Amino acid sequence: MNIIETLKQDYQRFPNNQTYSIYAQNVYFQDPVFKYRGLNLYKQMIKFIQTAFLNPKMDLHDINRTGDTIKTEWTLSWNTPVPWKPRISISGWSELRLNTQGLIVSHIDYWHCSRFDVLKQHLFSLKSS
Repeated sequence: MNIIETLKQDYQRFPNNQTYSIYAQNVYFQDPVFKYRGLNLYKQMIKFIQTAFLNPKMDLHDINRTGDTIKTEWTLSWNTPVPWKPRISISGWSELRLNTQGLIVSHIDYWHCSRFDVLKQHLFSLKSS
C-alpha cells in the first residue's frame, strides 16, 4: 500500500490504530503548541489525544504529494472533558517530509487559527451552555 492511502486510512480512524511504521524513529513533530523529536514521543501524544479528548475526529479535506513532501488539509475536532464539554474545532494543514526510504522524518502542523482562538472556543461555549 502506498503512503498516501495509508495516511488516508489513518486520518479516518484517528487517533486509533495509527500506522507508526511509516514514521522514522527520529521523526520531528511540531505544531503551534508542541515541538519534539522521536517516534516514542509521537506515540505518546496520540495516546494522550485518545485518552484525554472526548470523541476526537480528524476530517481529511485534501492530500497531495510533490516529491518528498506530502501536504494534508484537515479539521480536528473533539469535546474537551470539562463540565460543559465544548466541541472544539481546529482546521489546518500538515507538511510531511519523507526520507530516501519513504519514511516520514518531519511532521509539521499549521493551524488556520491561533491558540487564543482555540481557548475562546472553550469560553464561548461556556456562555452558551
